Amino acid sequence: MSAIRGHGNASTEKRMIRILRENGISGWRRNQKLPGSPDFTFWTERVALFVDGCFWHGCPRCYREPRQNTEFWREKMARNAARDKKVSRQLRRTGWSVLRFWEHALRDEDLVASRIKKALLRRQAELADSQQAALRVAPRERP
Repeated sequence: MSAIRGHGNASTEKRMIRILRENGISGWRRNQKLPGSPDFTFWTERVALFVDGCFWHGCPRCYREPRQNTEFWREKMARNAARDKKVSRQLRRTGWSVLRFWEHALRDEDLVASRIKKALLRRQAELADSQQAALRVAPRERP
């Protein structure tokens, strides 16, 4: 288990970087101080993107429970799932949109890029609408 890396993993973060760059998706940052430490953050659109490793996050499709110490792993996966939900809820409460991708989903690069682009466009529209609404409500100054 110690051989499975949590950061800089070629099958997760590095692969997502390649997908973002090849599809012209810009404006992202890494290692930003937010709850849950999102893998990628789009500050302008307030979108937090997580790439969840199939093993460490207990993917229903790919996760295979280790044969040794099964009770420990069941509890660990339950804690990880609860933490992921809590982090997503915290971010949403503070106005962030959260995208989560399973490690295995990165194989379909076009689908991943499409979901990210849609989310960014949706957030840009939402933010523009809220700014317009704020302008309409703001009191006018008299010359």
